[in-house]
Amino acid sequence: MGRTADAIGEGVAIATAAAKLTVKNQILVGTIARGGVFELERYLGVARDALLAMAEESDAAADLLTRLRKRAKGRHSDPHGTHDYRDRDVRNLRRRAKQSAGVADRLRKMTEEPDALRELVEDARVAAWGDVRGNLDRRLRVEGMRPDQDPDYERMRDARMQALKLVDLQALSSEQRARRKREKAAEKAAEKESARSERSARREMRHAGDA
Repeated sequence: MGRTADAIGEGVAIATAAAKLTVKNQILVGTIARGGVFELERYLGVARDALLAMAEESDAAADLLTRLRKRAKGRHSDPHGTHDYRDRDVRNLRRRAKQSAGVADRLRKMTEEPDALRELVEDARVAAWGDVRGNLDRRLRVEGMRPDQDPDYERMRDARMQALKLVDLQALSSEQRARRKREKAAEKAAEKESARSERSARREMRHAGDA
């Protein structure tokens, strides 16, 4: 029971981190790139939707593992791939399905806890500010100058701030898009691998029937 609880806790932590990334991106776009004002209440719905999306992914994983377990039961031949499971894998598949279902259940409960949602949004806000502050620090180390050293400081201040917004935040936005693209590519690769495994399992079942 301890191993299952630990695995569920780890899964919830990973899913929460992914949800926080989603909320952080929304904060960056809504309050910085578009010049809005951060309002915690506004992003509670974003956090709730992000957690629900992760819960649905965990449910889907649990369903897939259950199907694989049922298919593996009673099969004792040698496997033809990593995901071509056999009867000896049934216990492990059952445990993994239970863990995924447990993660989904825990995430859905979090969406009903105002304090948990507020904590997620606040963590995302801190992370968003960390990204912006890092970009500002890097730029200021190169271009920084004390006002008393720059006679044109006041006149150029607005231009400098606009340049920071147009250059640094656009670069940050591009980085976030690239990250999302990599994540989607990884998800598609996982789906293709799962589909190949299912096709292989179906072929095995047909061969067994013919025999």
